Amino acid sequence: MASNEDATSNGASLEHDRLAGTSRATKAVHGGERAGRPRVSDSLTTPIVQTATYTFQDTAELIAYQEGRYGSYEYGRYGNPTTRACEEKIRELEGAEDCLVSSSGMNAATTMLLALVPAGGHIVTTTDCYRRTRQFIQTVLPKMGISATVIDPADLAALEAALEQHDVSLFFSESPTNPYMRCVDIPRIKQLCGAKGAVVVVDSTFATPINQQALALGADLVIHSATKYLAGHNDVLAGAIAGKSELVAAVRAMHNVLGGTIDPHASYLLLRGMKTLDLRVQRQNATATDIAARLEAHPLVTRVHYPGLASHPDHAIAAAQMSGYGGVVSFEVDGDLWRTARFVDSVQLPYIAPSLGGVESLIEQPTVISYWDQGAEKRAQVGIKDNLIRFSCGIESADDIWADFEQAFAKI
Repeated sequence: MASNEDATSNGASLEHDRLAGTSRATKAVHGGERAGRPRVSDSLTTPIVQTATYTFQDTAELIAYQEGRYGSYEYGRYGNPTTRACEEKIRELEGAEDCLVSSSGMNAATTMLLALVPAGGHIVTTTDCYRRTRQFIQTVLPKMGISATVIDPADLAALEAALEQHDVSLFFSESPTNPYMRCVDIPRIKQLCGAKGAVVVVDSTFATPINQQALALGADLVIHSATKYLAGHNDVLAGAIAGKSELVAAVRAMHNVLGGTIDPHASYLLLRGMKTLDLRVQRQNATATDIAARLEAHPLVTRVHYPGLASHPDHAIAAAQMSGYGGVVSFEVDGDLWRTARFVDSVQLPYIAPSLGGVESLIEQPTVISYWDQGAEKRAQVGIKDNLIRFSCGIESADDIWADFEQAFAKI
């Protein structure tokens, strides 16, 4: 058996023979690489496989790949070893049969809807949801004849009616939702939808697989904006969809056409971020629970939206389905838009920014950051109040966060 040194020497010799007589331009492209790649299987961290395409030794190997007898990816849009490691980690975290990681949470959601809802199909979704998801369902899908019934997250009678009145292809909801943290009864929804052959998809971004196992509860697919808690450091865009293998395969086929491919380095950052997911989420759960309780008792707060509070309309559902309530707390200040803005402007620890789930605390006024272009009437129609604040806990000290909130309250 040849030693590593012999293998290296033989490889270099073969490469020298192959490139003999070629120009410097050719050697600049192929030198040091054509004889084989360095072994990295004993590396502690998963390597970043920074390639856009994959090579084959000969036609027979290529045919073996085409027939499923040789493992490769052919082209970067169809897969990557670093990305596949991410997919496997999320698959295991969610207890899924398969997983697809893509370039963003919105890409995961839109690709899923395009793949699984036929032209002329019907969707049931919920009132409280991320604005861009709502926008896609209400403005893009109708161009393909796809209609939607929008129900309150707790209105199962409305779901039953929609299932009777329409040939529903798919139910889709966040749980908890954005920004009011509503929770849907996943087992009951699956029971109702399963009887009619409708796929149940849950966006579990706010919950994470640490706090909620949506697939075990009955969902067919679970979606994440992996940008948020999974990556956890506000430095990468990514999306993920996990669940039944045949459904993920259908989404993957559409993904391969649309091309929402995540970059290998982004996959590496996501993979690294997930290593501390449990630690971060447990800290954020504790901080959010503490802050939510203090906010509820504050005289300048009229309402707190957090599923861990007994006052939340879906607290019983959350308690039955979740092991933790997440790191996002929404609350309403006793005041108008500008008094609320003064509080947001007065805090010193959280950054004023969109997104959530990272190690830094973030704060935003949904009216301003997400719905400013909609106008007061449209905001009212979708339930966005001018005095609403959404706070995403980082991993800072809860006492430090509250001290900052207290000085901001003092200024209004």
